[in-house]
Amino acid sequence: MPIAEIPLRAWRKRGQDFDFHGHTIRYWVAGQGEPLLLLHGFPTASWDWHYLWQALTQRYLVIACDMLGFGDSAKPLDHGYCLLEQADLQQALLEHLRVQPPVHVLAHDYGDSVAQELLARHYEGRFQMASCVFLNGGLFPETHRPALVQKLLLSPLGWMIGRAFGRNALSKSFSQIFGPATRPSESALDDFWSLISCNDGPRILHKLISYIPQRRRLRERWVQAMQRGDVPLRVIDGEIDPISGAHMVARYQQLVPNADTVLLANIGHYPQIEAPVQVLKHYLAFRDRIGRPASQVAYS
Repeated sequence: MPIAEIPLRAWRKRGQDFDFHGHTIRYWVAGQGEPLLLLHGFPTASWDWHYLWQALTQRYLVIACDMLGFGDSAKPLDHGYCLLEQADLQQALLEHLRVQPPVHVLAHDYGDSVAQELLARHYEGRFQMASCVFLNGGLFPETHRPALVQKLLLSPLGWMIGRAFGRNALSKSFSQIFGPATRPSESALDDFWSLISCNDGPRILHKLISYIPQRRRLRERWVQAMQRGDVPLRVIDGEIDPISGAHMVARYQQLVPNADTVLLANIGHYPQIEAPVQVLKHYLAFRDRIGRPASQVAYS
């Protein structure tokens, strides 16, 4: 199945808006079949999935939004950003679109934590999850190795670091977490920065980074949900990611029974951008294995 790049300008034109607690959220929906919810990472946005978008929409009803504080969505300054609220947002979007559960989830980084909360809610009867695939992310606080800029944002001077964070700092940070042969082009870095800087985004980076201590507080709840085993799970991970690479997968294999994991050689923190063909292959293989008859809800 072909991988097709979607330029950011074209991607933005396809977006739609809905209101979430008085905040404008930008979202994308296309395709038909079983619903597939895509959850992006920090500090980027749903455009992270653009290489996979066309191939996935040929099989599924694919839904993604820029979460509150990210991308082209609202970025209120006087707001306490919370992973639990981002899970509420995903459920509100599905309700807005009248999507019939259960829902498959494909998540990355920050989105992994939102997916973990949705998985916990599944077992509480508050959400219906059909499957979940995690890309590189801090599934376990004890294995998460934050990048320097993340450590600085978490410090008492985080508000100053965020306001000073610019396109050059983004380039330096990404050069450290991408694979050496798969680093983004200057044009792609411009596009990532456009999404981060939209709506004065750098002024809230120190607030968004609060997800790291939130992960620690919610660890037991989320790990227990992953250990239950009723929802099919897979990890597809860029192995040389210094934040959550092979060392995170090793911990996953220790803690999750019958762990289904795939390591991508020489790939870093953003496998859906660095190795989209491999991610698509391993994702579709997972979906083919678990199998489920498709519903026929469609959006154009």
